[in-house]
Amino acid sequence: MLKVLIVEDDKEIRTLVKSSLTIEGFDVLTATSLSEASQILQHQQLDVLILDLGLPDGDGEKLVKEARARTNLPIIIISARHQEQQKVQLLDAGADDYLTKPFSIPELLARLRVALRHRGTSVSAAILHYHVDALDIDLQTRRVVLHGEELHLTPTEFNLLAHLVRHTGKVVTHRQLLSDVWGPDFVDHTHYLRLYMGQLRAKIEATPAEPRYLLTETGVGYRLASE
Repeated sequence: MLKVLIVEDDKEIRTLVKSSLTIEGFDVLTATSLSEASQILQHQQLDVLILDLGLPDGDGEKLVKEARARTNLPIIIISARHQEQQKVQLLDAGADDYLTKPFSIPELLARLRVALRHRGTSVSAAILHYHVDALDIDLQTRRVVLHGEELHLTPTEFNLLAHLVRHTGKVVTHRQLLSDVWGPDFVDHTHYLRLYMGQLRAKIEATPAEPRYLLTETGVGYRLASE
């Protein structure tokens, strides 16, 4: 899972971008100041930096230079500043792209994928909607509907299901699911996975012992049926 740091002091924008990237399958960290972001840069292995310029304790340009001195990770600026000279200055300082506020989330995601592709990392747009037979899942609205009735899932159940949706038709290994949903320290806790998969099947499957949607790949992992 690719790790993204969002440095933005506007709570509404920060929450929106974090939510959108999380749905896309990124591991998202946030910071609201240069000092907080600098600490994260020093102690975390990041894959992408998304950075606002007007921060409470200084200008984001300082962080561009600090990040570029440490790593070659993609840096995308999001700012309300329109001056062409500053855009050029930041791009020359090491930023990969510059989006002017207000911006659309689809454009930010597209530019993020381009920046990663230039580093040799190919990232496809995530599958965010699933509809097979009576089951409809919308990751953006966090709604799961079965036979026209909305299901209530716990946050962990939904996160587990979301990972399978994003890989519809493909096997997702036990270790990958445990790492992505619970964290890298839980890759050997397969009983967590069995427990929550059992809970999901009880809510979604007509016959949990003979699942239609949540399929087991014995000894490997799980797969969400594509048709």
